[in-house]
Parts: sequence; structure tokens; C-alpha cells
Amino acid sequence: MGRREQMVEKISKLMDKPERIRNMGIVAHIDHGKTTLSDNLLAGAGMISEELAGQQLYLDSDIQEQIRGITIDAANVSMVHERRGQEYLINMIDTPGHVDFGGNVTRAMRAVDGAIVVIDAVEGVMPQTETVIRQALKEKAKPVLFINKVDRLINELRLTPEEMQKRFAAIIAHFNKIVKAMAPPEFKEKWQVRVEDGSVSFGSAYSHWAINVPVMKDTRITFKDIIEYNVQGKQKELAKKVRLSDIILDMVIQHLPNPLEAQKYRVPHIWPGNISTDGQAMVSCDSKGKLAMMVTDLKIDPQAGEVATGRIFSGTLAKGKEVYLVNAKAKTRAQQVGVYMGPERMPTEHVVAGNIAMVVGLKDIRAGETVTEADTPIEPFEEMRHYSEPVVTVAVEAKSPKDLPKLIEVLNILAREDPTIRVKIDEETGEHLLSGMGELHLEIITYRIKERGVDIDISQPIVVYREAVEKTSPEIEGKSPNKHNKFYFVVEPLEKSAFEALVKGEIKAARLKGKELAKAFEERGVEKKDAKGIVEVYENNVLTDVTKGIQYLNEVMQLIQEGFHEAIDEGPLAKEKVLGLKVKLVDAKLHEDSIHRGPAQVIPAVRDAIREAMVQAGALLLEPKQKVFIHVPQDYMGAATREIQSRRGQIIDMRQEDTMMIIDAKCPVAEMFGFAGDIRSATEGRALWSTEISGFEKLPAELQEEVIKSIRKRKGLT
Repeated sequence: MGRREQMVEKISKLMDKPERIRNMGIVAHIDHGKTTLSDNLLAGAGMISEELAGQQLYLDSDIQEQIRGITIDAANVSMVHERRGQEYLINMIDTPGHVDFGGNVTRAMRAVDGAIVVIDAVEGVMPQTETVIRQALKEKAKPVLFINKVDRLINELRLTPEEMQKRFAAIIAHFNKIVKAMAPPEFKEKWQVRVEDGSVSFGSAYSHWAINVPVMKDTRITFKDIIEYNVQGKQKELAKKVRLSDIILDMVIQHLPNPLEAQKYRVPHIWPGNISTDGQAMVSCDSKGKLAMMVTDLKIDPQAGEVATGRIFSGTLAKGKEVYLVNAKAKTRAQQVGVYMGPERMPTEHVVAGNIAMVVGLKDIRAGETVTEADTPIEPFEEMRHYSEPVVTVAVEAKSPKDLPKLIEVLNILAREDPTIRVKIDEETGEHLLSGMGELHLEIITYRIKERGVDIDISQPIVVYREAVEKTSPEIEGKSPNKHNKFYFVVEPLEKSAFEALVKGEIKAARLKGKELAKAFEERGVEKKDAKGIVEVYENNVLTDVTKGIQYLNEVMQLIQEGFHEAIDEGPLAKEKVLGLKVKLVDAKLHEDSIHRGPAQVIPAVRDAIREAMVQAGALLLEPKQKVFIHVPQDYMGAATREIQSRRGQIIDMRQEDTMMIIDAKCPVAEMFGFAGDIRSATEGRALWSTEISGFEKLPAELQEEVIKSIRKRKGLT
């Protein structure tokens, strides 16, 4: 029996022992060393050679990942680790650090129960570090800390043991501050990391060594010894004494929860159904219960077809089993099930509750799908909310007309694989509009279209805007085309705290009904009458019915909602989506005969009235903004701030750390194209920088007219 087969056999045996399973992700800011750490863990499990660990970057299997030296897709791997004579199964996901691929992190955090947060000892906590910790905590995944690249503190910065410890203390304090601010209330204290209990480790993934305080006590190795080993170039000797993979995986086993513990508090958080009935098997991680699996990732393989990855919360998924896809409302069959060994899929007979599974052959599946028993479906899992949305768009066109059907098929595949992509056909021009998280995200998507054999032309990137209102409109009448029905609307900006709660996912509108929904909005400043009448929340806009006793209104309410959707999807100024709007239906006069109040009468009356009310309420454009964080030597600070200011950027904060200046700024996404090249040349390549989407803000008044005109012209509107 080969080594792989032995590994699969071990994994299959451990799969049924949830107390010996750990599901964990590796998260960090870009270039802090996640994939190098993953390599070491795989080498420790005997899956790749020790020599190549850190250079092989085994989990970066995509050609673009290898060329660019970054992780783009989340990569899964299952491995076995022995601790104190007991074998444990570790299901691990290595995630991307670049902000454009943050959607992969959000989805990975749904599948795991804990995360190793990797922080570069020199750079410290960076913006994307905060974001990934926030993403983990939002899914109730417990974080532990690995401070990487400690050898840089010794060899480059030449720090003494005292200075090193001071730096570690600052990083740990910053980490704990984020956890305290963002963790669920019951875990704010519990999930703080502590040096003395070993929930923080220090080391160098590149040199294969790591250490923490309990291990220091056992081995009698001090910080002073570590400095000596590094200065004398004896890292290999150090790595033999304190192997990185042993230290980190021991930390994972000791400090991250197993599925039996984690599912007790995670399931009620991510599944809106009845916990006392269908939820019981999930909460207790029962492999004999009803199947409940959440698909967190999808790849469509040209040979195998759909290859889905997901977490099984209850039940067993066996090869050949018929299952039901709750969102797609379709039955399908699992042709193959198994686990991942990095880029390779390893089939097993079945995968049980508490594990991350690989499934081949589920037709029509998408990332985010709920998979359950074919005959007794359950409620779908809570939708995975990414913290930012696609803000950059390109128009994609097949170079040859004969490739058009293939282009449509490929775009459909990519949108199923990556829920952070939006694909839309522009009805005026017939172009396919592709929206993504940023320039790099779109570059990768267009590369993948070409890789699948479609030659395409791509427009210059276009920024996505939103429409909103400034004040309350007067009452506006909307008449149906046959003049028999009249609707009266008032629109106004949605209260700020209610809007923010929707964006952050604090108000789970899909879960709440009636009084609960009204209460959630009332608590955030919405008037009682408006909150009580809420009919629906759509794309962070609210429709509320404040009328009294109008005959036949119930019968047309669904059509009113459709008219509301159309008004929100295409605002009055430039047919951009609307954001943060409260639409109040204040009165209606309806024809008694239902034949005179069909869709063709109600929908246009509602849609046009809402759009007119928006114009009367001072409609304006909102533009997407990015936070920009720059680390730059003092001598180049002026050049870096000029780059920001020339892009309509505002500098929020500037501070000094050692010889580096740290600049926090905010810039419009529209002005950020080409920033990478410009900041590089302005600072002679000495600046480290990163960005993060920070939402939509009002476009300056002097630019409103000009931008509206250019969007309308691009869309072929008068």
C-alpha cells in the first residue's frame, strides 16, 4: 500500500471520531507567510518533502498563483497529526490574503471552526489582518496567533531579546484588542490569546522552526538562544529541536475546538431553522442524523464536472447518494465523495458530520448551496455575506461572433464558482458586463475566460456607482397606464444606524418576520409606524406600507414589490442601483375588478412613482471609496501623500513607527486605477501599501452632473 493510500485509510478511520477532528483555516494579510506555513504543515504530515517546504508552495497550484506569487483560491487539505500518542485529523484551508479575493476567506470561514492568524513580526497587524480576523469572528471561528518571520527581527533589525519581546507584546495586545471589539459577546474574554498558555506561537515558516512559552519551558530554549541560532546560521539545528509543524499543529489541537464543541454555538448562528427539531442533529454533530451540508466552494473541472467543497454539519454523505439542493430546488446524485490532499482529490466511501468534504457530480450547484436528504429538505443555511461588494466593471466581448455561446457558458461557470462576481447583459449594447472586487480580481477572471478557450476584448475598467436621496420627498402619485389605479409614495433616506446594521448583517432581514423585524428597526431609530409596516428589505433598501384599510391592497402587494425592485435596480439618474432608501406607501386607490390591476398596470405605476419621488427628494450619486494604507520611509512620505492628494484622496491619519511613516487615507475607487505603478515609481519601490473597500459615499457636488452625463452616455440613455 502506497503512502497516499495509507493516509486515506488513516483519514477514513479518524473521520468518525469528531472529538479528534479540527477544522481550521490559515488567514493573514498578503505576504505574511500563509502558504509557506501550509507547506511546513504538509511536510510535517509527510505529504511533501521537508526540503521543499516553503519553496514548493504546494497549495498554490494555479498557474496565475505561481506567476504572481500570491494565493488566489482557497486550497483544502486533510492530514493526520500525532500528539501525545493520539492521532488527530486536521482539515485545513489555506486562504488568499489579497483584498480582491476576500470572498474566498468569507466562504472558508463558514467551513471551519477556528483559524490561525499569521502576522509578520516586522510589519505587525496590517489592515487586511483586521479584516480576516473580523471575517473569522463573524462566523464564530476561534482565532489563535502565529507571529511569523521572527528571523527578520534578528537578522535585519538586530533586536535584543528584550526589544523582541516588547514587539511581540505590542502585536499580541493589538490582536486581542480586535478580538475584544469584534468577537461575539460570550467569547470576548475567552478568545483572547495568552502567551503563557501557548495560544500564541513565534517562529519562521521559511526556516521551519517555531516556539511558544510552554515549549520554551519544556526544552529550556530561551529568546537569547534563538537569536544565537539565527546569527550563527544554525536555523536547521533549531528546526530539528522545535519543528514548526509540531508546534503549530499541537497549538491547533489544544486551543481550537473540535466539531462537537463548535457546532453547539455555530449552528444557531449560521442556520435559521428550528434548533429543537431539524437542528438537533447539527448541534450534536450526529453522523446518523439528517444530512445537512453547506457548500462553501465550487470548481468546475472540464473532465469531472462540478467539484464542490463543503462542511457537513450532520448526517453522512456517501458515494452514489441522492440529495436535494435547497436553493436550486433540485434533486441530484453524489457521484464521488472524499477529501482533499491539496490539488489532489482523494475518494473515500463516505464523509460524515464534522468534516470538510469533496463531492463530485452535484448538478446545478453553486457556492452557498444547502445540501440535504432527497425526501426531507431542511431550511437553507444563512447566506454568506461578504463585507464588500463588486465595485469595478469591465465590458467583455467575444472577438469572434461564433464564440458568443461559449462566452455565455464560461461566464455562467465563473459566476457559479465565485459568488463575488456579477455578470449582467447590457440590453442596450448587448455587451456582457463583468463586475469584480478590484483590478486584480478582474484580471484573473479575464485570464480564466481566455484559459477556457474564448478569445475576448475587454473595455477599460468602469466604476460602479449607487444612487440615493438627500431629503424627504413630497407625496408622489403613480397612475397605472389604464388610469384605474393610483399609488401614493413618499421616499426618504433610511435612518443611518438602521442602514449600517443592514450592511454589517446585524439585522438579518431574511430571518426576521413581523414584530421581530419591526423591533430590530425600531431599536435603530426607525419610527414605530414605519417599522411596523415593513413589507420587505431589498438590497439594503426598505419598502414599508403605512396605509390603513385599503381594499384589495393585499392582492397587489406582490406586484408593488416587483415595481419597488425595478426602481431600486435602476435609479432615476443613471440607471445605477439605489442604496439606503426608505419607500413609504402612504395611500392607494385600486379598481375593484382584478383584471384591471394586473402586472402591466401596477408595476410601471409603482416604479415610475418611486423614481419621480427620488428626483423630488434630491437624488444624487454615491461613489465607492477605498481605504488606502501606506508604509513608507520618512524620506518618501511627501511623494506618497502627493500620490493620494492627486487622486481626490483625504489623509485620515499619519504616524511614525521606527523609521517608517504609516499613512491611512481614503480615496475614490475611480481615481485608483494605475495606482500600483505610480506609487512604486514615486517612492522608488520603497512603499508597502494595501487597500480595502470602505463603502459608498456622496460624490462631490461639482462632479455630480459630469459623472451622470458620462454614465448615461455610456449606457446609451438620452
